[in-house]
Order: sequence, then structure tokens, then C-alpha cells
Amino acid sequence: MLTRTEFTLIGAGIMSATLGVLLKQLVPNATIVIFERLDQVGAESSDAWNNAGTGHSAFCELNYTPEREDGTIDISKALKISEAFEVSKQLWAYLKENELVTTGYPFINDIDHMSFVWGPENITFLRKRHEAMVQYEMFADMQFSTSFSEIAEWVPLMMDGRDPEEQVAATRMAIGTDVNFGAITRGMIDYLRGCDGVELHLGHEVEDLTQERHGTWNVAVKDLHQKKNRAVHSRFVFIGAGGGALPLLDKSEIRQGKGYAGFPISGQFLRCTDPDVVARHEAKVYGKAAEGSPPMSVPHLDTRLLDGERSLLFGPYAGFSTKFLKNGSYFDLPLSIEMHNVWPMLSAGVKNIPLTKYLVEQVFQSQENRFEALQQFYPKARFEDWKLITAGQRVQIIKRNSKGGGVLQFGTEIVSGSDRTIAALLGASPGASTSVSIMLDVLAICFPDEMKSTVWQERLMKMIPSYGQSLINNGALCRQMREYTTEVLKLA
Repeated sequence: MLTRTEFTLIGAGIMSATLGVLLKQLVPNATIVIFERLDQVGAESSDAWNNAGTGHSAFCELNYTPEREDGTIDISKALKISEAFEVSKQLWAYLKENELVTTGYPFINDIDHMSFVWGPENITFLRKRHEAMVQYEMFADMQFSTSFSEIAEWVPLMMDGRDPEEQVAATRMAIGTDVNFGAITRGMIDYLRGCDGVELHLGHEVEDLTQERHGTWNVAVKDLHQKKNRAVHSRFVFIGAGGGALPLLDKSEIRQGKGYAGFPISGQFLRCTDPDVVARHEAKVYGKAAEGSPPMSVPHLDTRLLDGERSLLFGPYAGFSTKFLKNGSYFDLPLSIEMHNVWPMLSAGVKNIPLTKYLVEQVFQSQENRFEALQQFYPKARFEDWKLITAGQRVQIIKRNSKGGGVLQFGTEIVSGSDRTIAALLGASPGASTSVSIMLDVLAICFPDEMKSTVWQERLMKMIPSYGQSLINNGALCRQMREYTTEVLKLA
């Protein structure tokens, strides 16, 4: 079976869903085909229980604000991430306001975002961080406290049973959020399914990508249920398959994809649904990451609000698996090793021995050790109230550097072909929270002329009112956009 389409999106997670929505709003008559290997939409990294649901605004994530050698705090990454999340909220507000997306229960809820540290050195760091961040309107409402009693008012569960003489500090942002990324993903895909010219195929695995002489892509797909093969000729291909993007990028054989490798990291959380415990904590509270740990391993105690159910989550506990996807194969990592990436992988491994040591320790960590980490946040925690659950799989990027070696990168990266007919998204955190900004970058890279056109500019500003303007440097605009999204998304 042969299908011709303008746009092929591989993976039905939040990235493809977001790009599909943007394309359909920008080009209403566009033909789009979406392929998903699983039988459900948003069932991998986008699924609510495969991530912590933090609307990453850099309010509480200390790894986004490293301390420089001179003792000052670098908040540049925090500003960029916070602005990107504000952009995501604007698109979601547009979709809700215009009744394009419905999700039953709210997919986004307001919840305090807090940082919590103990010990003189960490308190000094947190104070300097707060002083640097409140200079910007984006973080102007951030509160800082070293008062045991005040922090106890913010998070009573965490302070109960703690020594009142212990030196602690916390920051608090009352406009933080908890997001069900699976729900908003399904809402956007449902919208696309109802549009003319859009096809969604679940249980379909993309097996190969070949570019024809005239520039279009031949996408070879297998129907996993009917065991039939089909081909799609597409003008543009987006590979948004999470951990599965790297093997598909390799199959495309574009020069820009050479030298990339992946390092998979799995995660687990402790979950509590005891209503008496859950009722005493209403915040997402992040601490400092252990030395040598990856960014997504920053410990945090979170309130989750999913489909009307409230629970607590603590973790993550990092682990290692050779799978690139939670529903992947243990052969994913070994089969990804090619001549073009074997040296970058070995080079990055030598440079990241502390990370390897950390992961080995995490893999062999006992239940008792996991529980001790929880008790640092919640001293009176009871073992029987918490259940260990497995979260999603993340694949960190290993990228060839200018010297031919490799470097392990945290974050996301867009890889596109020279003719701009294909793009792949690699990497992980902050991922879903910044999905709209990332997909706008894909459009800017692959459709530069269209993005400059009056039609696209007007349509983009309709969806994202701050488009083309800085929320970092324009404090009044930042405040205005927050008031708008807070009202529409009912976050107050």
C-alpha cells in the first residue's frame, strides 16, 4: 500500500502531537500521517506515570542554576527554560480557549514549586540563587526563608519530626504547576484525528527511511497487527520517537546524524496514595543532586494530581537498562553501536566515570537505602505507605566533538538534514515542558521562509501572543502572559 503525504510524524508523543497541531493551524489543508509503534497515544515518556509531571519553569530545579567558579550563580539556563514553559502554556491556553482540545479532568494544576536544602554551604548557595533570580520579573515572586516555622507552614509533612535546630532553607514559587503530559498529548492527537487530511496509525512501526532522488522520503512501515508492509512518500519527516529516534535517524543515513550515540537511563519512584499522608503535602520540592548523578536524578517530593486522584511521588532512583524505550528491546543499545559512534561512546564513557559509578550504586541500592533517601525529605515516612513504581526510559545524547571524541549531553537537540526535509529530536529533560518552543525551533530550521511569511507570523501570534518577543527582558509582557494563561487554564 502506497500513501502520499506532505508531513510524516513518527511517534505519537507530546512532540509529534505539538508539531502536528502547529502545522495544522499554520497550514489548514496540510496532509499529515502519524505512526505510533504502540497501541496507545502518549504511552512512553509522555505518559503521566513515566515522568514526574513537573511543569519545568526552573523555579525549583537547582541543576538549572549552577554555581560558577567565582561563586556567582549562572541563571541563564533557568531563564531560557522558564520562558519556554510560558510559551507552552500560551499554546495550551489557546487550544483550551478555542475548545480545540478537551481532556476531561484538568491536564494542568497549580502547585507550589519549592527548593529545599540543609547545611550552611547549601543555604548560602540557595540564598545567592534567590538573589540572582528575583532580579527578573519571571522569578520576582520567589520567596526565600531559613525560618523553620515558616517552612513548616509551607510543607508541614517535611518538617514534622525534623530537629528544629537543623539549618535548613527553602524557596517557594506559588505559581508552579503539575502537568499530566499524557492527557494533553491525547487531547492534541484527538484534535488532529478530527481534522481533514490527518491519519493516525497505531501499532505501526517505521522500519526504514530512504530519501528519493527528487528529495521526498520513502518511509517503510510495518503493521504490527496485520503483519502487512506499507510505504509512505512524504515531503517532510519528523522523528519524534523518544528513545527510538536515534536508530531511525541512523537509518536515514543523513550526514548530520553521524557521530551520535545514546546512553539509556531508567528511573523509578516511590509512590504514596494514603490520603492522610497526601493531604499534608501540597508542593513539588526539589533538593540538590548527588555528586556524579545525571540532571534527571535530582531528588524531589511531589504532589501529583492525575485524573482527579491525588498522590505523592518521591525519587527518582536512577537505573540502567540497555532499552531505549520502556517498551523497547534489550538489544537497543548494542544494535545502536556503529563505526561512526563507537569512539564517541568510548570517549564519553572515560570522561563520565563518576556517572557510571553512581548508576552502578543506584542499580544495586537496597530498598532500605531508597527509603533513607525519602526520610531526608520526610522524616516520619513509613515504609509500608510507599510502593516502588517504574518510570520512563530516557536516552541521553552522546555527541562527537571537534576532536573526534565524544561528550555526554543533557537536554534535547534537533538534528536536521541539509535540505531541511527531515528532523529528529534527541535527548530528554526538560523535554515535554518545553515542547512548544522545541517544535517552533524545528519549524524555524526546516521551514525558514514560511516562518517569515506574513500568514505564518499572524497565525503564530494568534496561538502564542508573545511570539517573537522576549519574556525575559520584557517583564510587563511576562506578567501579562501569566495572567492570561492563569485565567484560561484556571491555575489560580
